[in-house]
Amino acid sequence: MLYPKNLEQKINFQKIKDLIKEECTSSLGKGFVDKVSFSSDIKLVQKLLDQTAEFKEILVSGESFPSSNFTDLNFYLEKAKLEGTFLDEEEFHEIKLALQTLQGCLNFFAKNGEQFPALSQLLGMVMEVDLSLLKEINRIIDEKGKIKSNASKELQLIRGQIIYEESRLRKVMERIFKEAKAKGLTVEDAGITIRSGRMVIPVAAENKRKLRGFIHDESATGQTVFMEPEEALDINNEIRDLEYMERREIIRILTELTDRVRPSIPALRKATNFLGLIDFIRAKAKFALKTDSNKPQLFKEQQLSWTKARHPLLELALKAQDRKIVPLDIELTKNARLLVISGPNAGGKSVTLKTVALLQYMLQCGLLIPVHPDSKCTLFKNFFIDIGDEQNLENDLSTYSSHLMSMRYFTDFADKKTILFIDEFGTGTEPQFGGAIAEAVLLELNRKGVFGIITTHYGNLKQTADKNPGLVNGAMRYDVDHLAPLYQLQIGKPGSSFALEIASKIGIRKEILNYAKSQIGDERVRYDRLLTQLENEKNQYNQLIKEAKEKEDLLKIRLQEYNQLKETLEQAKKRVIQEAKLEAKRLLDETNKKIEKTIRIIKEEKADKEKTKEARKVLEQFKQEVKPEKPVVEQQYKTIGGEIKVGDWVRVRDNGAIAEVLTLKNKEAEISIGDLKSMVKLSRLEKVSRTEVRKKTHSKSSAAYQAQQKLMDFSTNLDLRGKRGEEVLPLIQNFIDEGYMLGIKELRIVHGKGDGILREITRNLLRTMSSVQKVQDEHADRGGAGVSLVTLK
Repeated sequence: MLYPKNLEQKINFQKIKDLIKEECTSSLGKGFVDKVSFSSDIKLVQKLLDQTAEFKEILVSGESFPSSNFTDLNFYLEKAKLEGTFLDEEEFHEIKLALQTLQGCLNFFAKNGEQFPALSQLLGMVMEVDLSLLKEINRIIDEKGKIKSNASKELQLIRGQIIYEESRLRKVMERIFKEAKAKGLTVEDAGITIRSGRMVIPVAAENKRKLRGFIHDESATGQTVFMEPEEALDINNEIRDLEYMERREIIRILTELTDRVRPSIPALRKATNFLGLIDFIRAKAKFALKTDSNKPQLFKEQQLSWTKARHPLLELALKAQDRKIVPLDIELTKNARLLVISGPNAGGKSVTLKTVALLQYMLQCGLLIPVHPDSKCTLFKNFFIDIGDEQNLENDLSTYSSHLMSMRYFTDFADKKTILFIDEFGTGTEPQFGGAIAEAVLLELNRKGVFGIITTHYGNLKQTADKNPGLVNGAMRYDVDHLAPLYQLQIGKPGSSFALEIASKIGIRKEILNYAKSQIGDERVRYDRLLTQLENEKNQYNQLIKEAKEKEDLLKIRLQEYNQLKETLEQAKKRVIQEAKLEAKRLLDETNKKIEKTIRIIKEEKADKEKTKEARKVLEQFKQEVKPEKPVVEQQYKTIGGEIKVGDWVRVRDNGAIAEVLTLKNKEAEISIGDLKSMVKLSRLEKVSRTEVRKKTHSKSSAAYQAQQKLMDFSTNLDLRGKRGEEVLPLIQNFIDEGYMLGIKELRIVHGKGDGILREITRNLLRTMSSVQKVQDEHADRGGAGVSLVTLK
């Protein structure tokens, strides 16, 4: 049960429909959008959500799926139903395109059906379609929607004869025109032209008697007549007869083809319905991508727990202004079903209410909604709203009377399966009485066990919500210091209207405010002051939490960098020690061998002075060879003056490490020391010569530096716009190979949208490359379908 009748207009659901229609490519798809309706059947809604979520997955994956020619064939099928009628070439061309789209859908699901079960179930609608009909139409109708010459032998002969006669006619006309021009009979700068489907020669009016033939037309001034020469008359007549024969043969072929289509009309009607449904689901999925919508979890037990919910229309409007929406977190349970939201004007109460109302309605119409996919939802049988002014002069209804009629309807028909939304509850009459009636209605709705959201400024309703199980207060947070709404919902406590604070900030005189406070009463002022104090403390507490979180995140990053550096140094230390031990063992073994050899020579020569002297000399030479080298003085780099910029080479004052500047932010720089990246204050850095760094780095390790240089020079962005198809293949291949070799995970290929040719070539090649893990469209804000985002293995 829905209330009121214009509910969809009140929550702006009609605008949602219009936006989905814009994504449709056919009138059939738009027709399905018009049929979208509210449902409380959980199986039906789940099926609709699954279908849209699966199609969204197809769009995100970049898989090739038909995107056009979801044509409504019903008009053509109705025409073909009558015996003796025939469809013309253009109508068969439309049927052909629609059947090609249908075949593309069938081929896709034949290959990927298991991955998309909800969409695959729709194939039952087209199981009876005979696709051999497409083959027959292809045999007769070409890609431009014209009858092929080889559609029949007779047609081929007729068209061949027409070509021959037209060639003969052209030769005759050119000869006659040349002769007439030589005699000065034709108009200057004129040529052979066509009138009434026949080739004619423009002749000056005064010379029309000098050329035998038939006059077909004359110019607007009457100074030129268009004549068909007598010699060409028979040829033109022959061509006209052949054209009549061609037309009769075409009609015969089209009639036979229409007879071939007629038995398949029932199956083709189902296929048409299938194509319209696919176009509709595709449009819903495209809208879901545009609004970053997801499929939440559906439960039978009543609950509403949403994270990062956003009003889709408001978000699109803010995005157009380059502004961001504040997401909404909300939870309604059996013990806290009715949320009473209070707070200052323009603080976001009504937006919160309308966001929940619109998203719940969208969900029960089978649409994905802009919430986190872990959000939990349920379906309601009744959906009631009371939003805006329903004043009706014709029925003598005031604003408050219209609200009271809505309250009567709610209290009469609401039950545990109802969700309702009431904006500015109780307003429109004297506050003392309006508040009392609103409180009574609120208690009755709570007794009936309804779910819903109510916005109000009345203090008695806040107190009622605080005292009664099933009701819960909510407040829209407000920055009192800056008089600015934060648009954040806080459930569990009521909100202040901040009327006195806002009045004071604006500059209302103190004596006026004091009088207002005396009229309000000390208890009410203290209550409002307490709410204000709580709000301020809440803001301060949240700021402290935010700062602590930022420090904790920074500490984690620094700890991770430290551990990486420590691990690198430990591994280097072990490697150096191991290499030193091996070298020492080798030297020791070789030294022992030399000493033993020297002793053996001395013994064998019986201490001969010359031989002993020679042996000692050889041993001394070896001693010099294994003598440790002097420590190498670390190469020094000259510092240079000037401002440090991105791409400069710098030295860290603390430890002398040489690094490259990656980014600059405020008074800090992100630097790269080999594979290690770190944030360092600019005061700790001094600029060094780029040329000297490259030269000395090259002398140390040319190969390593070249690899590093290649990584530095490599761009992760490839722009193919303006290039031909055959040019892009080697560019893409080299781009992917280099990125894979350098260990880069994410690459971007910009091909533009256009006719989709470059995109198709790029995607087809990427699918064949073993190093590519995934290909998808870039985010809509950064190029969408005009950019392929490539993830490498």
